[in-house]
Amino acid sequence: MAIQQADKLLKKHKDLHCAKVLKAIGLQRTGKQDEAYALAQEVAALEPTDDNSLQALTILYREMHRPELVTKLYEAAVKKVPNSEEYHSHLFMAYARVGEYKKMQQAGMALYKIVPKNPYYFWSVMSLIMQSISAQDENLSKTMFLPLAERMVEKMVKEDKIEAEAEVELYYMILERLEKYKEALDVVRGKLGEKLTSELQSRENKCMAMYKKLHRWPECNALARRLLLKNSDDWQFYITYFDSVFQLIDESWTPPAEEEHSLEGEVHCSIEQAVNFIEERITEESKSSRPLRGPYLAKLELIRRLRHRGCNDEYKLGDPEELMFQYFKKFGDKPCCFTDLKVFVDLLPPSQYTKFIRQLLDVIPLAAAAENEVALPGDIKALQQHLCVVQLSRLLGIYHAMEKKQKLAVVRELMLRYRHGLEFGKSCLKTELQFSDYYCLLAVHLLLDLWLEGEEAAVWQCLTLLEEGLSHSPSNAQFKLLLIRIYCRLGAFEPVSELYSSLDAKHIQHDTIGYLLTRYAGSLGHYAAASQSCNFALRFFHSNQKDTSEYIIQAYKYGAFEKIPEFIAFRNRLNSSLHFAQVRTERMLLDLLLEANISTSLEESIKSMNLSPEEDDIPWKDLRDNRDLTVLFSWDPKDRDISEEHRKLSLEEETLWLRIRSLTLRLVSGLPTLGHTIQPKNSEKTAENGVSSKIDTIRALLQQLEAAVDSGKKFLEQKIQYPVLGPPPTRMAGFFSNGSCQCQTSLFYLVSDIYELDTNGLDSAEIQERIGNSFKSLVERLTDLFNKCKGDLIEVRDGTLKTHPNLLENLVFFVETISIALWVSSYCDSVLRPFKSNLQKKKKKKKESSVAMPPVFTHFLDYVTELQTLTSNVIDHIKGLEIILTALKLEELSFKDTLLLQEEKKFTKTVQGKVQSSYHHSVQEIGELLKKRLDTIKKLKI
Repeated sequence: MAIQQADKLLKKHKDLHCAKVLKAIGLQRTGKQDEAYALAQEVAALEPTDDNSLQALTILYREMHRPELVTKLYEAAVKKVPNSEEYHSHLFMAYARVGEYKKMQQAGMALYKIVPKNPYYFWSVMSLIMQSISAQDENLSKTMFLPLAERMVEKMVKEDKIEAEAEVELYYMILERLEKYKEALDVVRGKLGEKLTSELQSRENKCMAMYKKLHRWPECNALARRLLLKNSDDWQFYITYFDSVFQLIDESWTPPAEEEHSLEGEVHCSIEQAVNFIEERITEESKSSRPLRGPYLAKLELIRRLRHRGCNDEYKLGDPEELMFQYFKKFGDKPCCFTDLKVFVDLLPPSQYTKFIRQLLDVIPLAAAAENEVALPGDIKALQQHLCVVQLSRLLGIYHAMEKKQKLAVVRELMLRYRHGLEFGKSCLKTELQFSDYYCLLAVHLLLDLWLEGEEAAVWQCLTLLEEGLSHSPSNAQFKLLLIRIYCRLGAFEPVSELYSSLDAKHIQHDTIGYLLTRYAGSLGHYAAASQSCNFALRFFHSNQKDTSEYIIQAYKYGAFEKIPEFIAFRNRLNSSLHFAQVRTERMLLDLLLEANISTSLEESIKSMNLSPEEDDIPWKDLRDNRDLTVLFSWDPKDRDISEEHRKLSLEEETLWLRIRSLTLRLVSGLPTLGHTIQPKNSEKTAENGVSSKIDTIRALLQQLEAAVDSGKKFLEQKIQYPVLGPPPTRMAGFFSNGSCQCQTSLFYLVSDIYELDTNGLDSAEIQERIGNSFKSLVERLTDLFNKCKGDLIEVRDGTLKTHPNLLENLVFFVETISIALWVSSYCDSVLRPFKSNLQKKKKKKKESSVAMPPVFTHFLDYVTELQTLTSNVIDHIKGLEIILTALKLEELSFKDTLLLQEEKKFTKTVQGKVQSSYHHSVQEIGELLKKRLDTIKKLKI
């Protein structure tokens, strides 16, 4: 419609630029990119200066992801209308979008000359800082860009032209980057510092930062002390106060006899003073109308530091156990009480743990209806206090030390408390969490412990309780995240997609928690869902580029200069994201798997993805692990929780696996480049076609793949076990153990041999024999891989369900390997076919009935036949699995454990139905894909 309207206008007014551009926008949005681009360039070549055309072209170029064209547009406009403030400002913003900092500096100054407004001048200054940040040479940055920026600001300071807070912030930023901390401090403390008013305590925070850089601990201490007198609940200043006290003690600093202690007033430089100061804060707090947690926690922090330093003065502050008990009595009904005390539990001796928990339980007002019944809280405050104690019990390892029976009893009690607590949340909205949700989560954590100890039924109970919890608290993200992790561990991906989308992950969360989804999607045979989840993540990463440019422009417009380097760093961090690289690689492999059946369609797919075996676009050295590995709540003691070591190992494993996958993708993308373009034994032609370099690339990549596989095997020898809620392991272990790795590498070696046959002709019997042996061993290896896929995916053992997700993963690897085998066979076919037709021509010429056929043809035909038989067998096996899964009557399962209440049984059926349906779906998708492969194999006849 829009295109038609534009055409009508253009019939009347041929040279109406704006109408042409609007038509181009219409063409772009209907997928006719080339026509749109041609039309836009036609208008751009005329260098329009009317605002409508310029704005419309800007919109079009942005949609085309070609921001560099906008700069050319406004450069031309500025030349024609040199005094336009608007066009100069648009030109500056166009440069900002593409990060042309030098041109931004020039554009800013040109703008300031036309319209001498402060913001324009400081745009130019900020562009100098950006040049210094992006400069590869740090020396150049500190000797040229930053000093020039400093001189430009000093000029304005001398002329008394500084007007806004943003300008002072910019001056401070320059001095800080030049490490002129003394001068920066003078600016903040001086007249210019009075303009720093938008943030609370902005001036004090900047002073504090500079004092720390200059190691002026007396000032640090006095300022922190002064701020704590104003607000004794500000935790950051307690930390600075303690840091400075101990620094002064270590330096044996003493206050001067007659002068002021420091620029900021009185200084505390001994432990006695610190102890007295904290006691005074607590006394002050007791008079306050609102209870403050800071002073009490500061006392525990001071004890911890004294203990760490081996001082014997901690007795002056009291016994940590008693202090924590008093803290619980005061703040136990607040949800933050547990997280506050969690930091200090290591002050308690392990022998006191049980006594401490009992002491806390004694002060909670719980009432039991009858003698042997569980004592329950009468209100939300008591429930919150009890919850805090349960969380502490888990953290102190009390639950971990229990026997199986005791653990099950605790699970029963926790679920009873959970259901009782639901009464307090009857008026809660759907978007609010129930007060007792944590009871359910803690019960699930206990059941997970039992599952890891080999209790198979426990995992089904976990799912049952979580589904029940979710029905009462539909917005609880922790329930959803735990369900996602457990379903994935059991090999059921179907329920996970819905759970993840209900989390409604926003923006950066696609990078931080996206791994929970993308790690399992493809590997469990849900190809359509895998494709969708990869698209989801990639959409965020691609829009990040465009969005960040907009944030930067807004920061310039509103003078938030200190945010600009942060936005740039954020963009770089996302571009170097490990998750981004993984999703991109897996998505391309998945697309090839789903779309490319034979070498022609493989070639088309590779072309449309702009894939090239020579290019590696993953920033290996700068890869950033942005995953949030602590997104799932954990109340485990330190020795069982996820550690820094686990993070490092997980990153190493993920990087190794990404390298293997990336090299596999590049090797596959190299297959079509070896197309049959060579005349046998014609070396000049070979070099001319550049195909010899292509095979060299393939061989080099193969060596890299071998090296990556060796590194992967060495890594797995460490037999690392991550915590159950820690990072999920990669698919690398399965890839090696089921034989997929050996199959895939030998397929790529076969490519090299076939190429050799192509170059040397059919004369070499040795190459033919080598190829024949490769075919035989490949069929054997693929048969072995198939044998590792055999078995029931879900079995009922002793009335309990047991899933075998590894069989599903093996099937997925089989499909991938058979696809690579097909692409390689297709290449073999393209090489052998011309040889055969040449032989047949010779046969006709010589009119001989028996020209001996070289053995390689028989080898290839046997190989294709065996490949066909094997694939048919796998398809039959999958049909068998489908029948078994459909016939599995889960409702007839008898639950040995009478733990399950009637309402729980309802959720158990739901859970088991979801797992059964998911497996069924996986098997169907895998079967469909294999049928496509079988059809293609049948066409492979020379």
